[in-house]
Amino acid sequence: MAETILVTGGAGYIGSHCVLELLQAGYVPVVIDNFHNAIRGSEELPESLRRVQEIAQRPLLFQELDITDEAALQELFRKHRFSAVMHFAGLKAVGESVQKPLEYYRVNLTGTIRLLEALPAPVEGWHGAQSGISAGHCPSQTMKAHGVRNIVFSSSATVYGDPKYLPLDEKHPVGGCTNPYGKSKFFIEEMIRDLCRAERDWNAVLLRYFNPIGAHESGMIGEDPQGIPNNLMPYVAQVAVGRREFLSVFGNDYKTDDGTGVRDYIHVVDLAKGHIAALKKLKENCGCKIYNLGTGTGYSVLQMVRAMEKASGREIKYRITARREGDVASCYADPALAERELGWKAAFGLDKMCEDLWRWQLQNPTGFSKN
Repeated sequence: MAETILVTGGAGYIGSHCVLELLQAGYVPVVIDNFHNAIRGSEELPESLRRVQEIAQRPLLFQELDITDEAALQELFRKHRFSAVMHFAGLKAVGESVQKPLEYYRVNLTGTIRLLEALPAPVEGWHGAQSGISAGHCPSQTMKAHGVRNIVFSSSATVYGDPKYLPLDEKHPVGGCTNPYGKSKFFIEEMIRDLCRAERDWNAVLLRYFNPIGAHESGMIGEDPQGIPNNLMPYVAQVAVGRREFLSVFGNDYKTDDGTGVRDYIHVVDLAKGHIAALKKLKENCGCKIYNLGTGTGYSVLQMVRAMEKASGREIKYRITARREGDVASCYADPALAERELGWKAAFGLDKMCEDLWRWQLQNPTGFSKN
């Protein structure tokens, strides 16, 4: 029987693409989200997930739920038996985290603690029910037997801080984060690592993302920032489609080929497939594993602008401004470990990333909103 996977924050950009990959790979995703960064659609679903169902031609289960709500989480685990959790839920804007650090720590750290506490311990000798059976139909102690000790965590390359060397591999020092968002990811990694050391029946894969861009090739789902985009490529796409007048390029005096910052950009579908590979790794009783998900190739801001001009056939106006505090010159991954141990490697190049991003933006000039 198909495995049931809990997906927290599954209505967001990365989460929705992962839900689609789960459906297409034969899993049964149960998605929770609090609509903090999602648009409501019809059928009680976020619009992103309504479209995921349409693409996959398969239904999914959704519940509006905030992971800081301990009682609601406990009730969720009484209803379902999950074989693993994909944890995306959390606040993610770097600039906002500097302005509202306590909110970021409350949501990201407390929410994760609530989630981990809600995952019940297995009972020794239990060989229990098949996936998807409601706990309400089981004996009173069965919830303990529905042990969910498998988690894939959505982490970030921000945990590396200012690179000491490039490319960044998983052995690079971590913790030198420059903002509360990055620190919250680092702290959660440490919590999960400590948990896996203390309780040997836990298995966790911590995925350190670099810079996800692009969209599903259908153009039906993609990144839909609420308000002014915090990330480069959604902003570039909005300039191309006419929603923004110009792009501000923060600094052109870095020690890079053209003076602008260099980052490792990865297609969001490649990233989503990495999560499927991580789920399979959990089956090996792997303990706690950490992997970079990136391409290993860095592109500058101006290279990204030119690539988007090529994909869209439109000029993208930009202005050079002062450096932004906290930015580093270059940051790109060594993804070799993920290829060796997960059998995963990014398949899509820069042209494909920009073409799919432009298709999404052109078909949805105002994102998921109909306004």
